[in-house]
Amino acid sequence: MGGGAARRVAVAALALGVLAGVASAAVYEVGDKAGWTIMGNPDYRLWANSKKFHVNDVVVFTYNKQFHNVLAVSKADYKNCNASKPIATWSTGNDSVVLNTTGSHYFLCGFPGHCAAGQKVDIHIAASSAAPSAAPAPEPSAAAGSKPSGGATAGPAPHPNAAPKALPAGRSVAATVAASLLSLAAAVLA
Repeated sequence: MGGGAARRVAVAALALGVLAGVASAAVYEVGDKAGWTIMGNPDYRLWANSKKFHVNDVVVFTYNKQFHNVLAVSKADYKNCNASKPIATWSTGNDSVVLNTTGSHYFLCGFPGHCAAGQKVDIHIAASSAAPSAAPAPEPSAAAGSKPSGGATAGPAPHPNAAPKALPAGRSVAATVAASLLSLAAAVLA
């Protein structure tokens, strides 16, 4: 097989592997219809315990950005509702976070009093629920310019204050990524 043909086969295989990993990821809205809020006293512990999270799943925080934000924090800061040393910060009002490692992912609202009122969530991924990864995860980025670590990755944002873009009607994240990967593979194979 020539160098060009081998390269095309490798790109196609990589695209299919990535597609398989993305297609198996689930998307969860934190708090379901209540969203990320203190109104109505949602029980985020109960919400998280009612789900079975896997590596590469996406959690979406939907909230009014004038009154809330999302901070990824350490276990100690989660327990103490300490918002002073976040690992990452999101503040668009519609933030998607990819959970790309097993273990616990700790999030809280950094507005004074909100965490103490229950606006915090510990999302746990058991080691046995890790999905196989076909390709390395993209470089993490966060909406407010800080870099997430500890396995939570924000989707790329062109600007910290950029409005989130809605998917075309009837398209899922997996379908949108799949279409992009297939277009890339077709371009390389042409």
